[in-house]
Amino acid sequence: MLALVHDWLNQIGGAEDVLERLVEMFPGAPVYTSMYWKEGMPPAYRDWDIRTTWMDRLPGIYRHHQFYLPLYPLAFGGLDLSAYQVVLSIKSGFCHGVRTGEAAHICYCLTPTRYVWDFDAYAAREALPHALKTALRPLINLLRRWDWNGAQRVTRFIAISRAVQERIRRFYGREAAVIHPPVNTAAFGPAPHHDDYYLILSRLVPYRRIDLAVQAFNRLQLPLVVAGDGRDRPRLEAMAGPTVTFLGRVSDRERADLLARCRAYVLPGVEDFGIAPLQAQAAGRPTIAFAGGGALDYVVEGRTGVFFRELTPEALVTAVRGFDPESIDPRACVENAARFDVGVFKRELGRFVEETLGGHGSAGAG
Repeated sequence: MLALVHDWLNQIGGAEDVLERLVEMFPGAPVYTSMYWKEGMPPAYRDWDIRTTWMDRLPGIYRHHQFYLPLYPLAFGGLDLSAYQVVLSIKSGFCHGVRTGEAAHICYCLTPTRYVWDFDAYAAREALPHALKTALRPLINLLRRWDWNGAQRVTRFIAISRAVQERIRRFYGREAAVIHPPVNTAAFGPAPHHDDYYLILSRLVPYRRIDLAVQAFNRLQLPLVVAGDGRDRPRLEAMAGPTVTFLGRVSDRERADLLARCRAYVLPGVEDFGIAPLQAQAAGRPTIAFAGGGALDYVVEGRTGVFFRELTPEALVTAVRGFDPESIDPRACVENAARFDVGVFKRELGRFVEETLGGHGSAGAG
């Protein structure tokens, strides 16, 4: 008996890509989550056995789930899943805090809770008033303690990248294996030719640092296409010059076409992993990425892309001017992306679950 645990189901992103693959691997497994916005999520989810907490009934939570930050530990801490043999949580928030008793608990960690362990940077990006930041600090300290305690009850951790592996060690004092998130490489392929635009596909939220790319391409006077939506879009559009185009959300078919025809993909911020650059590689296109986070696991400098090493528009401008995408062999990009394919993820994750069960049965949670 296996149960899946997910922080929330009100938006689509990389975490949901992982969850979808796990549901494929473990059909019929219940999915426990804080809340589920049925109308806002893919129709296929309605066939799943989704079980929510009392937070699902809170007013406005589907669109403004951040407002209820202090309540997630209470909701997940009240979930008793000790009847299952294995609990597999997909965590970036607090869902690893469920009670599991003697069950083996595997945490697939997208990142230690960002706004708890990196609060100062989070507050700066969100432009929180100084008074509010000061008032929140005691709460953040309590949440940090709760988060750490929850991490100590996990049987084994999996990190999505070496960068997250290091954070798990630093914040939780725990070791973690690295199993990269699944990339559906079969959905992407090279085009006969490409256009001259550079591309970003992302949720438009402050920590993604799309603003840095907008400023850089304003100076470069080169075409940048930004696909995706989010609360940061009005601010980004206000600062964009005539060469920067915002498309909003795009379909899967449009995504594949945009990736195949771009000159290069741009990853301007520090991502925990980053699926879109690998989708671009599967389409034969290179990446210009900041040298940090998950990009260090899949951008091979000079072979599948190039790095810039300071989080400034000037550094990105220099990287774009000095990089010739035509020097990259599309076949090298495709071959590199294949290392992160869905099949690889399923094979490694399945083996990890089996190993955890074997060790847990003989040695306990440890």
